Amino acid sequence: MTQDTDVYWMKKALELAHKAQEQGEVPVGAVLVSQGQAIATGYNQSISNHDPCGHAEIICLRAAGAAVNNYRLLDTTLYVTLEPCPMCASALVHARVSRVVFGAFDPKAGAGGSVFQLLADPCLNHQIEITSGVLEIECREQLQAFFKQRRAVKKQQKLDQAAKK
Repeated sequence: MTQDTDVYWMKKALELAHKAQEQGEVPVGAVLVSQGQAIATGYNQSISNHDPCGHAEIICLRAAGAAVNNYRLLDTTLYVTLEPCPMCASALVHARVSRVVFGAFDPKAGAGGSVFQLLADPCLNHQIEITSGVLEIECREQLQAFFKQRRAVKKQQKLDQAAKK
C-alpha cells in the first residue's frame, strides 16, 4: 500500500469516527478494505447499543464477515482511528486480517505495540502487519476534543447540582 492509499482510507475512518461522536460515542471509526474496495465499516456504538463489545473494529468485522459470508477475512486491511484494544486485536487475529493501519496510539490499552503487542505476537497463530500513526494528529485531536468536552459537561453538571443544594 502507498502512503496516499493509507491516508485516503484513514480519512474515511475519521468520517465514521465523526458519526460516532455525533451520537455521543467515543469517536472511533474503522474501514475494512480488500483489493482496493471497502467491504465493511464500523464506528463505536458501545453506549447506544449497551454493548461492551460495540467497538468500531468489532462492528466492522461483523459486517465484513456477513458481506463475504466467511469469518476469515484474508488479504484485508483494517483502517482504524485508534490503536486497537486487546479485545479488538484478538478478534482481528482470529479473523486473519492481514494488516492494521491505525492513527492515534492508545497509551493505556493499545494492543498494537503501545501497551500490548497482540497484533504481531509470535506466540499466536497469526501475525498482522502494523502501520501506525497515519493521520495521527487528526485522530488524536478528535479524541482529545471529545473527552475535553465530555469532562466540561460533567463539571458543569456537578456545579449545577451543587447550586441546587
